[in-house]
Amino acid sequence: MKQPIHVTEAIFPMPVLLVATYNEDGTPNVMNAAWGTMLQRDMVALNLTETHKTVQNIKAKKGFVVHIADAKHVVEADYFGVVSGNKVADKFAKSGLTCEKSDLVDAPVINELPIAMECEFVEFQNDATGIGVIGRVLRTSVEEACLQNGKVNVEAVEAIAFDPYTHGYYKVSGRVGDAFRDGLKIR
Repeated sequence: MKQPIHVTEAIFPMPVLLVATYNEDGTPNVMNAAWGTMLQRDMVALNLTETHKTVQNIKAKKGFVVHIADAKHVVEADYFGVVSGNKVADKFAKSGLTCEKSDLVDAPVINELPIAMECEFVEFQNDATGIGVIGRVLRTSVEEACLQNGKVNVEAVEAIAFDPYTHGYYKVSGRVGDAFRDGLKIR
């Protein structure tokens, strides 16, 4: 039987997204954002408040890059979540990661992370039911080592998820079924 627990702020698992922008002085800034999803095939939504340095940068630069965090970089991913760009101007430099400027948007692409979605800023919603940042994905790129027959090999990506119940990170792995196929067995 299910037992009631304290209402948490999230659904498990939540993706660990690293959102990269440029500060006004051109230095890279990255934040850990677990509250993000796809609105449709080419639109992302990040549930972020305007108090984040990243949101200020997105609005100013009109672009950002969403990266999928991986198990190899869990320390850096967590660092980007516990240190504020409003308080530590050079937090990206302290991470030891490297980046290159996107040729599509005014934002950095982190070299060490396996997946990057380069996004143009569409709008910021801040009313009572607003999502926050909405962006259009202009390009998704994946490290060659994480591709198999032209498709993303999830095992090779070693993406991590955030557990809001215990504040843990977990590696996403182990295929358990085939979407849009396994359910047909019940017919």
